[in-house]
Amino acid sequence: MKLATPLTAILIATALAGCAGSSGSSVNLPLTATRQNTGQIGNVTLSDWGQQTNFSFFISGAPSGASLPLRLYAFVNKGGCQQPGAVAYALNDRVSTERQAIRGWTFSRSAPVPLSQLLSGDYSVVVRTAATDGSVDIFCADLHRSSGAK
Repeated sequence: MKLATPLTAILIATALAGCAGSSGSSVNLPLTATRQNTGQIGNVTLSDWGQQTNFSFFISGAPSGASLPLRLYAFVNKGGCQQPGAVAYALNDRVSTERQAIRGWTFSRSAPVPLSQLLSGDYSVVVRTAATDGSVDIFCADLHRSSGAK
């Protein structure tokens, strides 16, 4: 696997998310692949939309054997990736993804909470496969104020 291709896709997705016209700041975070999804990379951009936060995801892949079309769920949990707590926000009003010409998948979600509240608390964002694919957590990122809001 050429590492440059997924990295280029992440940079493109990040640049496009920055141009999406959000009303405030945004934060770009790398997603850490879990043991069930080793070798994959991902990125999530959180954008402030007033009283809600938009999440724009790019992932390079999911575990082999995942059914197509790829259906992924996203959650904001209390606690960090190492010690996750209860689900604070389920971001699953839709679960479809879009295959990209550059190897990877994109999808967007939103949470009914301001970005500042997510960054000031102890939260993490988790990406999970559909129940038909085992409900496996495949990516995680801790949300912190130190993440570098723009």
